[in-house]
Amino acid sequence: MLSLDQVFNAQTVLKSIIRETHVVRAYGIAPECELFLKPENLQITGSFKVRGSAYKLAMLSDAEKEKGVIACSAGNHAQGVALAASRCGIRSVICLPDTAPISKVEATKGYGAEVCLVEGCYDDACRRARELQAEHGYTFVHPFDDEYVIAGQGTIALETIHDLDDIDAVIVPIGGGGLISGIAYTIKQIRPSIKVYGVQAAGAPSMYRSIQENSIQCLPSVQTIADGIAVKQPGENTFALVGQYVDDIALVSDDEVSSAILALIERQKMIAEGAGAVSVAAAMFGKFPIAGKRVVSIVSGGNIDVTSLSRVIDRGLRNSGRSTSLLIELIDKPGQLKEISRIIADCGGNVTGVHYEKGHTESVNGCFLRIEMETRDFDHVRLITQSLRGEGFKIV
Repeated sequence: MLSLDQVFNAQTVLKSIIRETHVVRAYGIAPECELFLKPENLQITGSFKVRGSAYKLAMLSDAEKEKGVIACSAGNHAQGVALAASRCGIRSVICLPDTAPISKVEATKGYGAEVCLVEGCYDDACRRARELQAEHGYTFVHPFDDEYVIAGQGTIALETIHDLDDIDAVIVPIGGGGLISGIAYTIKQIRPSIKVYGVQAAGAPSMYRSIQENSIQCLPSVQTIADGIAVKQPGENTFALVGQYVDDIALVSDDEVSSAILALIERQKMIAEGAGAVSVAAAMFGKFPIAGKRVVSIVSGGNIDVTSLSRVIDRGLRNSGRSTSLLIELIDKPGQLKEISRIIADCGGNVTGVHYEKGHTESVNGCFLRIEMETRDFDHVRLITQSLRGEGFKIV
């Protein structure tokens, strides 16, 4: 059974393995509250996962270490197990879903693990890992539903409280529930007045639905840019701990997560993956009653694929009104583009793309002009649109 002594023991064991990540103040991201960030994206391997996996491996018997370990992961747990196993001289085999970002797959191999790619999502990788465990006698290192793993994640709460003793709430990402279980259990033992809020992606709400239904639910499928928390079913231990110690759970959309990633880049100069940014998205978009409160959002990881980051930034820009496109129906004659550009420039917009498109228009001499623009926000977009209409241009 999980105990506070285990969490303190984990803190001692992990001192020579992990990096202590200090809480930092965030400005301009969630102005209604006093927001702080616990940057586990700066952790060794770029994620909090190394805490739980390293503590689990440290607790293995000599016989278990001799046989080796196996794990399944969407990427971050894989790297944590691989690194911890390499440092202990233990053989590690990691089953990853074939949808895992290439960067995470290559990083796992780089830390010394044997990688087995499995078609499907995390749960499919988990089934394959269990099969290999039975065949070869490996010790299975569960990514979240294990008391040693949960205790290792609980060390985040100890560090957070040490840095900021007078906080009102902590917002934590939820996938399978190991991170929030360790944090919520630890905080409620030491500072029960602190609220612990959990966040899941709307496309993978397994814990959210399980708590709502008061029984463990298995989703038929999951789909979210927050691949690190795309879990179909929470664990038995984590479900029980979340039900007992977590105050509330909310969902965030992929658009909200994209906006949070962009805000972290621009305001904090910090890179977070989708799973790591859900806690910030919850603070940004008012998912919990935190106005006027001192709040810590756990930025759980920063292992985002560069190609994915580009798409997320584009999405975040559009969702915040920073980038937009207008389709304008015109009479095809000289000077139209010059006039449109002048209006946009007078309004302070910046044209980044122009596309001439033929199509069915009211006039036989008609055409369409698609204008890509950099803008300040949605009010700025409305100003430009109204100005163009005021000059007689038809916005489609």
